[in-house]
Amino acid sequence: MHDHRKLGRELGLFDTDPMIGAGLPYWLPDGAVLRHELEEYVRDLERRAGYRHVYSPVLGKRELYERSGHWAHYREDMFPPMRLGAEEVVLRPSLCPHHALMYRSRARSYRELPLRFAELGGMYRSELSGVLGGLTRVRAIQLNDGHVFCTVDQVAEEAARALELIREVHRVLGIEPVRYRLSLPGEGGKYVAAPELWERSAALLTEVLEKSGLPFEAQRGEAAFYGPKIDVQIADGAGREATLSTVQVDFHQPEQFQLEYVGADGGRHRPVMVHRAVIGSIERAVAHLIELYGGAFPAWLAPVQVVLLPLSVAEEPQAREVAARCLELGLRAEIAGPEQGSLGARIRAARLAPYQAVVGAREAAEGLVAPRLRDGSRPDPLPAAEFVARVAAGVAAREREPRLD
Repeated sequence: MHDHRKLGRELGLFDTDPMIGAGLPYWLPDGAVLRHELEEYVRDLERRAGYRHVYSPVLGKRELYERSGHWAHYREDMFPPMRLGAEEVVLRPSLCPHHALMYRSRARSYRELPLRFAELGGMYRSELSGVLGGLTRVRAIQLNDGHVFCTVDQVAEEAARALELIREVHRVLGIEPVRYRLSLPGEGGKYVAAPELWERSAALLTEVLEKSGLPFEAQRGEAAFYGPKIDVQIADGAGREATLSTVQVDFHQPEQFQLEYVGADGGRHRPVMVHRAVIGSIERAVAHLIELYGGAFPAWLAPVQVVLLPLSVAEEPQAREVAARCLELGLRAEIAGPEQGSLGARIRAARLAPYQAVVGAREAAEGLVAPRLRDGSRPDPLPAAEFVARVAAGVAAREREPRLD
């Protein structure tokens, strides 16, 4: 069983410092590569699914969160307000109020709906020190968030599309959810008091889950304060569950912010918000991937994709040429030269890299490399250009395991 906290530090992916503070990890270069690749993959997938990407500030006036309902129902998890002259501003606990205001920034027509906004944005939770741990529970979160503004008739289809997007990402990443949960409200005053809207939202999400054919279970007390949600649950090696991805239906915030669109009948109508997080918190997603792969990431995610191993100083010029070819095709390559030890020692040190390429005297003379894959297999020597092209093709296809055929 891998512990992402230990392995992430050993691999130089992330760390923390008491001078920065608990629950506020920083990303080292190799971790930044992993995070960047994950973010760009999801952004590209969202673009293909019809989302428009936006940016919004991590601060908002207190009255924004009073309007959205966060201040009344979520204040214990928010950082205290900061006074700026006569105003109070708050580090945001969520992105949805900002996106609601973006929707409201001009008049909207039914012809624009569904309108899909997506953002990878920062948000902040005032987590207690006792629950903080590595990347799974942090105070500064980068959230892969999105909101679809649509008509009531479009809600079920948009929620289903969001769930399918989540399942596609999980398939590519190799993530296997342990269960799908329909999270419903529980007892107490932490939920918006609107029984008819809760019932309507829950019915829509139940329909989506039933049509998807996925087994699911309903659980009280796990809903967002403004509406029910589909939670996609993952588990670590110790069996501890966490929510990674979500789909939520929200009738509340469109009402709070007086969102409208002009319908085909010329009248004003209220849209519905579908919230969805494809991989949710980047921190939690990376923590899960570290533990899932033990640092041996798929080639497209690996911080170093190709390690070149010249047998001696004489072959280093050829190794540099191959490294340059890798760079031209967007691959991340490093040279582990003889100054770093014997060939065997260098091979062991680079064991997590998907591809290794040995350059000996014969290979250098003939423009070849001798490939080694992470599983220990040793394909026949290949022309350097062909080796690099095959690696690039495998990376572009986001193959789970390195291969050269």
